[in-house]
Amino acid sequence: MSEHTPVERDDTVEVHPDTEALVAAAAARFVAVVVAAQATRGTASVVLTGGGTGIGLLELVRKSPGDIDWSKLDIFWGDERFVPSGDPERNELQARTALLDHVPVDPARVHAVAASDGEYPDPIEAAAEYSAAVHAHLATTGGFDLHLLGMGGEGHVNSLFPDTDAVREEHELVVAVTNSPKPPPVRVTLTLPAVRRSRHVVLVVGGAAKAEAVAAALNGAAAVDIPAAGAVGAESTTWLLDQDAAAGLR
Repeated sequence: MSEHTPVERDDTVEVHPDTEALVAAAAARFVAVVVAAQATRGTASVVLTGGGTGIGLLELVRKSPGDIDWSKLDIFWGDERFVPSGDPERNELQARTALLDHVPVDPARVHAVAASDGEYPDPIEAAAEYSAAVHAHLATTGGFDLHLLGMGGEGHVNSLFPDTDAVREEHELVVAVTNSPKPPPVRVTLTLPAVRRSRHVVLVVGGAAKAEAVAAALNGAAAVDIPAAGAVGAESTTWLLDQDAAAGLR
């Protein structure tokens, strides 16, 4: 285990009875945070996550968007698989199918990671290009309003896996990952310093296979061991769990 000092946490934990209720709660949180940010500052930004729950909540937001002003919303992704633009594994493609192609977002405010068959075929160059977009946004807004995160069974968030260079990164906001333990091996990801530039971080986690990592993250694990332990929002950090994922907390 690492000797790194755990991140100080002040978390809200909500436990929902099943996956359906979990995804519904996440979708409602998405709408509430965006509407509140737009009411306060006239604009909002969200960082999306992939996976079944991440895409499922976008489908629910599409059905019940509340008072979101889509023209005043910036969209980012926490990570992206560095694959061709039409590859169904791309988080961007999945998010467009679930939500973005069906609402009037401003195309200039959708900040996708370059695909491997695009203008930046080298993942390090793609990461640099995405980093420039992230830095430009944060320079004008001070932070993302909402960062949505799923979590893997070993505690990874975005493409930040335990005991890797990416999860140890303390300065860069975006890095390329060329040896991901989960395929595909090449990815571009926001780092923990970028996650912490988010006003509100919401982790959406379901399933018994993740209960041990949830408990570790919430009980003081170091981020290098359980990356989700380092996912802390500037104003709030919320864990939305189903009963199975929360089993280790009881």
